[in-house]
Amino acid sequence: MTILMAKPEPKPIDPAQLPKLAQAVIKADPFPCLASMDGDQPRLRPVSPVRTDGFIVYVANLRQYHKTAEIAANPRVELCYMDDAHNQVRLTGVAEVLEDSELLQEIWEANPLLRHYLGSIDNPALIVYRISPSQVRYMQEWALEYFDVPTDPEKT
Repeated sequence: MTILMAKPEPKPIDPAQLPKLAQAVIKADPFPCLASMDGDQPRLRPVSPVRTDGFIVYVANLRQYHKTAEIAANPRVELCYMDDAHNQVRLTGVAEVLEDSELLQEIWEANPLLRHYLGSIDNPALIVYRISPSQVRYMQEWALEYFDVPTDPEKT
């Protein structure tokens, strides 16, 4: 016996609300999945961003992790967020090592786990990536239709 599930009927979305809807999903998911490339093999893992400014996401990493070499070889990555209602945000962008010492200090001070595990902001194992989006897409509860989200702060 085959059981067919009805396709979700998404509510209409006001395009002006897309940035707000996408940011709510990002806020609701503390452990998005980060995809990177290992040669020609995609790799996916949950991460815990240490800061989010609009659609710019900061992810802490340790130099010995395999994703360090993956991102060094190909800095194009994607983060996927999902909330409890199954709304999704896919943030595609480029990961670059954060060089701004003032911002790094702010991130360090705001994250007790970093301080606990690494002891010092000068710990050579620490890398913080700044992921700047080239595209942000929002999908409402498995509706199978993505909407491009404007990421320009003037439009959000």
